This record gives sequence, C-alpha cells and structure tokens, in this order.
Amino acid sequence: MTKCRVQSWCCILHLSFAVKMTEKRDYYETLGVSRNASQDEIKRAYRRLARQYHPDVNKHNPDAEARFKEINEAYQVLSDPEKREIYDRYGHRGLDQNYAGGYGGIEDFADFGFTDIFDMFFGTGTRTTTRRSRPRAEPGGDVRCEIEITLEEAARGARREVTFERMELCPTCAGTGTQAGSRPEVCGLCGGSGQVRQQQHSFFGTQIRISTCPRCHGEGRVIGSPCQQCRGHGRVRGRVTRTVDIPAGVDSGMQVRIPGEGDAGLRGGPRGDLLLAIQVQPHKVFERRGNDLWCRLTISFPLAALGGHLEVPTLDGSETLYVAPGTQSGEVYSLRGKGMPDPAGGTHGDLNVLIHVQTPTHLTEEQKDLLRKFARLRGEDIKAEEDKKSFFERVRDALDGL
Repeated sequence: MTKCRVQSWCCILHLSFAVKMTEKRDYYETLGVSRNASQDEIKRAYRRLARQYHPDVNKHNPDAEARFKEINEAYQVLSDPEKREIYDRYGHRGLDQNYAGGYGGIEDFADFGFTDIFDMFFGTGTRTTTRRSRPRAEPGGDVRCEIEITLEEAARGARREVTFERMELCPTCAGTGTQAGSRPEVCGLCGGSGQVRQQQHSFFGTQIRISTCPRCHGEGRVIGSPCQQCRGHGRVRGRVTRTVDIPAGVDSGMQVRIPGEGDAGLRGGPRGDLLLAIQVQPHKVFERRGNDLWCRLTISFPLAALGGHLEVPTLDGSETLYVAPGTQSGEVYSLRGKGMPDPAGGTHGDLNVLIHVQTPTHLTEEQKDLLRKFARLRGEDIKAEEDKKSFFERVRDALDGL
C-alpha cells in the first residue's frame, strides 16, 4: 500500500514539472505591443495580426490556425481591463482556474521536496514549510485633489494648474529602501514568498494552514540597512504641480481621472491615478439643473400685456427672446441648446427663462388717470382716491347710519 502511494505522488510531481516546462508565450509579445500599450494600440495590433494569420487567408499555411488562436487568446485577456490587471500581476498562472490564486493547485506540490511529501503522509507532528516566489510589483494608490472652476469653465472646458501631494520614489535609494551599497535580502523564514505554511498531522489526516510571514510581513524581503531618508519604505511624500485638462460639461460632485499621476508603485509597479474632484462655483445669473440652465427675468407690465422682444443673457452672449402678449408671472420660455454640454458627448441642454412681471410703483397722476381709464374700459370700478379713514372710523359711521 505504501509503495502505491509513493508511485502516485511521483506521477503527480512529474506532471507538475511538465506543467512548468510548457509555459505560454507572453501575451504582449504575441501581439507585438509594449506592456504600457493603450487599449487602442492593442486593438490595432490585434486587427492587423488577425487579418494576417486568419485561416481563410492562409489555407496553405498549417501553422496559421494555431497562430491565429494564440493571437485571439492574447487579445481576449489584454482587451479586458480586469483580466489584464490579473495577468500583469500574476502572469498566466493568475488566469488559470486550477492555479487558485497560487495556492492549492498542483503547482504547489512542485515546490516541496520528496522528503516534504513523505513526511506529510507518513510523518507526525507539526512542520512549517515555505514556497519561494519573486516579490510582486504593487501599483501605487490614487490621489484625490479638489479643484474649483467657474460655470463658464465648466461649459467650455478648461486647462488648469493643480498642486497636490503624492508618494514619490525615494531619490536617495531609488525605491529600494536600502542604503547605498546594500540590497534587500530574501527572507530566510518564508523563502521570499511572504507566506508560511504549517502542516499538522493527526489521526484524521494532514491539515495545511497558510499565514503571512511574521518576519517580513508578507514582503518576502528584509532590509538589513534601511535608507535614512525613506526609512526603508522606498517612497517619500512630495509636492508636484501638473497642468490638467478639464472636459466641458463637468458638474459639482464629478471626478476627472488623470492616469499615471498618482502615487508611485512599489517594486516596479505602475503609478496610480489623479482624481480631480470638481466643484463649480455658484453663478450670479444662472442656476444649473442637470444639463439645463435656469435664469429669472423681470419684465414690465406693458411688455407682458402687449408682447414684444427683449435681450436674454446666455453663456455665449445675449439672445433675442419674443414674449407673447398676455404673458403672466411664472411662465417659462426655453432657448433650445443654450444650456450646458453633456459631459458624455451628447447634445446641449436648454436655457429656461422664468418670467416675473413687475407691478409699477410711484405713479404720476397722469399715469394713474390712464390706468383708471384702462380699468373703466375693462369694466372695473376703481375709486379715484383711497378711503383714508381708519377701520374704526368706518365702523362708527356705519353704526351712526342705523
């Protein structure tokens, strides 16, 4: 029985080493692009290679179909931001479901020696083992910066200078975290993996527990002589100024992402992004509601009654608005396309004008007479003068007449 178990695990080890030997070609190399290539560059490279190696075009080339499948597989991964991030961080193994995040797959057993496996099944007690791996690159974090703009800048777009703080690679140690002349050492406890495994054997079988290495805290490396400026962290906080472009149509509460302007990454990882938090200043004339603008316009009583044309302010100058006869307070006139542009690239909103009719005050006697005549023509009875008696005097006169 023992001999059969040994033979079985030897087969597993042989298969594990075979898997390691059959490594796939790098996806970036397959498409002929750099690791910093944009999505447009990846798409153009794929289309060019797909036309070149399509089986219908290369019917007499027996390798064309395999090459076409390889190109298609690379594009399916690099065109998907989530899959591309996993591939950049973990390589082909990160996309292999059997790999299971680097633990529990068949590849794990390849890192044990023969003695480890025999002890696992036939030994007793608890034993700690390690699994070697290279330190992984860690991308930098995003940096958030608030910026205040005017409504006119939000409508037309703007170019502004912003000053903000972010993490920079230490200029003294170039991000290594070590003093000059020294270098990080592989952690002797975890073997550079950042994790340790504890195997506990009992009557019921073997249990494996994985935990973060207590010596290097998951880094896989230890620094014996840390840099004095960054104290071994590899990064220091710095203050930078950048010129940024703000797209037209942004509104308060929106964020504009500036790629590659965030914190520096660790161990060769890419920078994070700069997130601009937009705040639009209140305007003295216009109020924004979505992509529409609103303003309040006061007109005279004769213009409201007779109708006519008047000039209305907009963000691009003034526009002529026709007011229909009999316009009442609270009515709304709309100027199509005179509002804010859609930040997604759609059409402009409208400018809505809320009308307020002003009642005339401080009239002359001639103006009063004209209004009385106007009222009589409309059948309204308006006294020539207001009754100047107080309320109590009017009550008393009424009682005297009884």
